[in-house]
Amino acid sequence: MLGVGLLLQSCQSKVAPKENNQPTHNYISTTQVDNGFTLARDGKTAPIVIGSDDYKGVKLIAGFVQNDLQKVTQTKPMLVVGDIPKAREIILAGTVGRSSLIQHLIEKHKIDVSDIKGKWEATVTQVVDNPFPGVKKALVIAGSDKRGTIYGLFDLSRNIGVSPWNWWADVPVPVRTAVYVKQGRYLVDSPKVKYRGIFLNDEEPALGRWAVANYGGFNHKFYEKVFELLLRLRGNYMWPAMWWASFNSDDPENPKLADEMGIVMGTSHHEPMMRAHAEWAPYRKKGIPWDYTKSKAVLDTFWTKGIERMDHHESIVTVGMRGDGDEAMGDKTNIALLERIVADQRKIIEKVTGKPAKDTPQLWALYKEVQAYYDQGMRVPDDVTLLLCDDNWGNIRKLPKLDAKPRSGGYGIYYHFDYVGGPRNYKWLNTNPLPRVWEQMHLAYKHGVDRIWLVNVGDLKPIELPISFFLDYAWNPDAMPKEKLPEYTTQWAAQQFGTEHAKEIGRMLQLYAKYNGRRKPELLSPETYSLNHYQEYERVVNEYSQLAREAEELGHKMPPKYKDAYYELVEHPITACANLNAMYYAAAKNHQAFGRGSAMTNDWGDSVKARFEEDSLITVYYHTKLADGKWNHMMAQTHIGYTYWQEPKYNRMPKLDDLTLPEKAQMGVAIQGADTFLTEGTFAAELPEMDNFNRKPVYIDVFNRGKEPFKYKITTAQPWLKVEAESGTVQQNQRIWLSADWNKVPEGKHTVAVEIQQEGGKTITVNAVVEHLTQPNPTTFNGFIESNGYVSMEAAHCTRNIPANRIQWEEIPGLGRTLSAMSPFPVTANKQTPGSDGPHMEYDMYLYQSGTAKVNLYLSPTLNFYNDNGLQLAVSFDDQKPVVINMNKDENYRNWASWVSNEINIQQVSLPVERPGKHTLKVWMIDPAVVLQKIVVDAGGEKTSYLGPPESARLE
Repeated sequence: MLGVGLLLQSCQSKVAPKENNQPTHNYISTTQVDNGFTLARDGKTAPIVIGSDDYKGVKLIAGFVQNDLQKVTQTKPMLVVGDIPKAREIILAGTVGRSSLIQHLIEKHKIDVSDIKGKWEATVTQVVDNPFPGVKKALVIAGSDKRGTIYGLFDLSRNIGVSPWNWWADVPVPVRTAVYVKQGRYLVDSPKVKYRGIFLNDEEPALGRWAVANYGGFNHKFYEKVFELLLRLRGNYMWPAMWWASFNSDDPENPKLADEMGIVMGTSHHEPMMRAHAEWAPYRKKGIPWDYTKSKAVLDTFWTKGIERMDHHESIVTVGMRGDGDEAMGDKTNIALLERIVADQRKIIEKVTGKPAKDTPQLWALYKEVQAYYDQGMRVPDDVTLLLCDDNWGNIRKLPKLDAKPRSGGYGIYYHFDYVGGPRNYKWLNTNPLPRVWEQMHLAYKHGVDRIWLVNVGDLKPIELPISFFLDYAWNPDAMPKEKLPEYTTQWAAQQFGTEHAKEIGRMLQLYAKYNGRRKPELLSPETYSLNHYQEYERVVNEYSQLAREAEELGHKMPPKYKDAYYELVEHPITACANLNAMYYAAAKNHQAFGRGSAMTNDWGDSVKARFEEDSLITVYYHTKLADGKWNHMMAQTHIGYTYWQEPKYNRMPKLDDLTLPEKAQMGVAIQGADTFLTEGTFAAELPEMDNFNRKPVYIDVFNRGKEPFKYKITTAQPWLKVEAESGTVQQNQRIWLSADWNKVPEGKHTVAVEIQQEGGKTITVNAVVEHLTQPNPTTFNGFIESNGYVSMEAAHCTRNIPANRIQWEEIPGLGRTLSAMSPFPVTANKQTPGSDGPHMEYDMYLYQSGTAKVNLYLSPTLNFYNDNGLQLAVSFDDQKPVVINMNKDENYRNWASWVSNEINIQQVSLPVERPGKHTLKVWMIDPAVVLQKIVVDAGGEKTSYLGPPESARLE
């Protein structure tokens, strides 16, 4: 029989991972290298030299790198602007076409910049011998433009060990007394996505109050920190905080600083013409409506001032118009009016700039209802970038068709890691698993969306990892195939904490995001997971609690210098979310115990209270103790007690039940899989079936309905039915586990009476069902085996994966709520006809009944991004005709809200099972972009749960 590794491999991609060509090189050594460059040694650090004629922003960033070098080498290097200093070795950074020092090296044929000249944000870093009289060696960082030089400077910082999150997440730097640069020429070519940025949004009460407390508001001192982070992450574009703030008018230094540092500024999807939403407030107070049909002259003047104020600063102007305050414009909105608004805005741009409108970068955001205007025929000039959007929950709403006519303005994506709106706000902590971000942005990139990638990051602080990933991936999506996703998290952990624990930290961060991605914290409730079926709630909480224990244990092992960074990036989000899940579980158990009259009722209530208090203590520590109170306010987003989409004003503890117990003991019994309980008699329901293939034990809960303890004794009708704790004393609750000695269980199906007797009291009988199956033959059968009326399978665990037409289902590691996901690749493949030789996966299984089986396909909630008939796939048993499933056929608001809340779109189809025995379920590719996480074949026994039944037994 096949081993597990070979069996899994049969369903995974046969495509070799592409070469990693990320925009960084490992050119640093801590030991001397032949013909290398000495960056630091013997208490001396090479000076940094910038030409006096270079950009002001390059000089500013050189100062940041000067400080970085001081942190690492413990010696502050000189920063020289102008002439070459007297030094044997220097660091020279400059911009091609701007720096006379760089130009001198070009003319003397010391460096060759032909492969970056005139390019966008490209860099060459090179060790050069005898660059200037008296200088033996220079580490030359030459940028094709201002940002190319800045990225090259910060790449040096990265290489010597300074994380981009050094300040924003208190990541320490390694101290190195000797640092060398290896001889060589290191090229970083232009990014694949031109504009890559973030949007600070939904910033109250966390980021907003923090900025006010530390800087007096969103002023240039605040933004200098943000811009520095963005540049260290190789971003270049930003939408600023906007709900009460105005980037341009609150502090006139804001736009000047952005321009100096090379940050391309814009305004959000509902703030046209470089004007902030907050700047309309005086007009609103005067009763002037945000309505172009009524206030054209005022709006034209308002917008004209925005473009005038933009001046020469590098910007992308948002055009179009939405309602006041990020709302739809109303039922009377018409396309002709909107097209007229855009035309008038472009006239303003031309008048103010004195240049054709096409010479000023612009975007039109197809956000929410605006996409409907586009679908109904509204168009903007070809040079305007169409900023396509997700559904605010990470699912892209629209993509250009592969044969669409190219636009000179290209396409962009506005994505969300944070959101305020329905079906629920999510603003507290990271809920964005990287594999899902990769899958959707890979889809966008392969559809030619490469002009703008912008992501809403909310308060910024708690979303460090996905921000890094989004910007890294945007630089060169081709360099990060799906196979490298687990490796990325490990590498990111190593960048923050060194290599010793990087793999372990990477694993924890992946699991945390997966667990949080199942259900956003703001959507959790006592009803989220099932208490009765598959031990679901208990398993989820135990997994999270185990992860929290591991995070805390590793935290104790981390060197003291990492304490704050580790808490911010790893321990806090894991322990806070584990505590939250445990609180809701305790609330669910409190309600269940109350309904049973169980003595555990108030204990579970006390657990809820303790967890609720712990949540507040975690926040207090974050605000007052962590990093000496540096991050006060940053965790102020409320996250407990939601009743509708908007957050509660304060965290509210779940409602609890309180029970007054009688003195006298009374035994109660509840069984796995049923919500009912008995105090005497025989259960009508049976325990879940145990069989010799799945071999899963089942449980009985014996509980007390009074204060006094009682003794119990359990007897069974068969000696091979084993009882764990067959007698004992119950103070409150005792879980009894039943299992079988399979060497002694006779063949066939057996119903075994289990009697639980309270000493001096009544007897309750439970029927256990035990089946010793003789089929399938384990020596000849490979596949899944039905148990309790269902077969549950992870999509990646197919028996065979059959490619066709250069298309194959491939695994996306880590994507999904339980294990991973399978999706057809390439994502640009043509629609396929299911059947015969089409690309498909096969799942062998053994079913014990004929009739009709309901096949439930657990799909990622991918949207109908072509706005056509929807994404399709097909399924069939054996040689039956495939049945086509349209996963978007019911895409209305109610279903969409359910899909995104649950992070799954479950599609069901009924298929005939002609006979008991071996069958092969086939999943056929029709459309690319379908992402399959899990399959459950319900033969009549599947129970209600959130995640679906755990995976069934599989013979290999």
